[in-house]
Amino acid sequence: MNFIAPSSDLLQHLLTVNGAIMSKPIIPILENFLFDISDNQLRIYSTDLETSMTTSMQVECKESMKVAVPSKMVIDILRSLPDQPVTFNIDPQTFGIEVVNSNGRYKMAGQDGVDFPALPETNADGSFAIAANILLRSISKTLFAAGSDELRLNLTGLYVEMKNNSVNFVATDANKLVRLTRKDVNTGVEDSILIPKKPLNLLKTALPNDETPVVVDYNRSNVYFTFGETRLICRLLDEKYPDYAAVIPQENPNVITISRMALLSSINRISIFASKTTYQVRFKVIGNELTISAEDIEMANEAVERIPCEFEGNDMEIGFNAKFLKEMLSTLDGDQVQLRLSAPNRAGLVIPNENERDEDITMLIMPMMLNNY
Repeated sequence: MNFIAPSSDLLQHLLTVNGAIMSKPIIPILENFLFDISDNQLRIYSTDLETSMTTSMQVECKESMKVAVPSKMVIDILRSLPDQPVTFNIDPQTFGIEVVNSNGRYKMAGQDGVDFPALPETNADGSFAIAANILLRSISKTLFAAGSDELRLNLTGLYVEMKNNSVNFVATDANKLVRLTRKDVNTGVEDSILIPKKPLNLLKTALPNDETPVVVDYNRSNVYFTFGETRLICRLLDEKYPDYAAVIPQENPNVITISRMALLSSINRISIFASKTTYQVRFKVIGNELTISAEDIEMANEAVERIPCEFEGNDMEIGFNAKFLKEMLSTLDGDQVQLRLSAPNRAGLVIPNENERDEDITMLIMPMMLNNY
């Protein structure tokens, strides 16, 4: 049997779902795409058994068939071809695949698609819809704060907390925490799910940055993201998320309002001279001036800068990890940010001076013990 498809269109669909394929999987067939061809439609599947992706496109075909196609080889050949129709001839006995275009023929070994693992069925306990650009923004602004310690699996994902008329996206590694609240997503339920990082990074790549509706279905085991011709399915983390709200300080009488880019630029420079073990920078605020300093005693490196700011509260000194601060300030939008502080030994909050419409974002950073010098 055979089917005909535009090379560039087919390549784009393959690249959309290619991220779910892992190199050297335990089951060799998982190095392949599954091509499911019927009714002039090609459905493409990929999976690593934890995360699965599907997409579909129109093709010219007269028969139905399932065949597993080597992922790297088919992508490499399509990348090298000019944009033109290509014909896939598939031997129903051997599952050998021949790709034909106007210039040549290219053969590769396929496998019986019947041996490809079946996708999880959608038995949803709950569902809500969200615009693709809002979901993309929510993931991009929070996921960097999730942990990577496999011994603390509950901190390695994105916690999606559904309220009746809003959704909280929360990520933390116990040193930093980000909570983004969307007030324009109405789920109508009170529920929560914990999604691993890998599928969310794949989702970031696949999502269009527009208002395409994304349907999010979920149950106790899996979550399903459906948008356009694409679907991503992933297994949830079966872990209890910590009570993150309890660690966000409510009383923060010391408030620094400062230019986000001026602060970020200063920390970028000062951190060059900080200890490469701790990356500690010291904030000392007196009046309307913030002094940022760092030193590496062993290497005899030291740096200090002063930045104007607006300050309400009592003069204070506090230490932070420069890496975490840079991540936060780079992720936030807006010209100005606020640092809301209570005491040198308590977590500080970094928030935009003005939140986007229908969005509240709060970033928390744990302090570091200061060495007196």
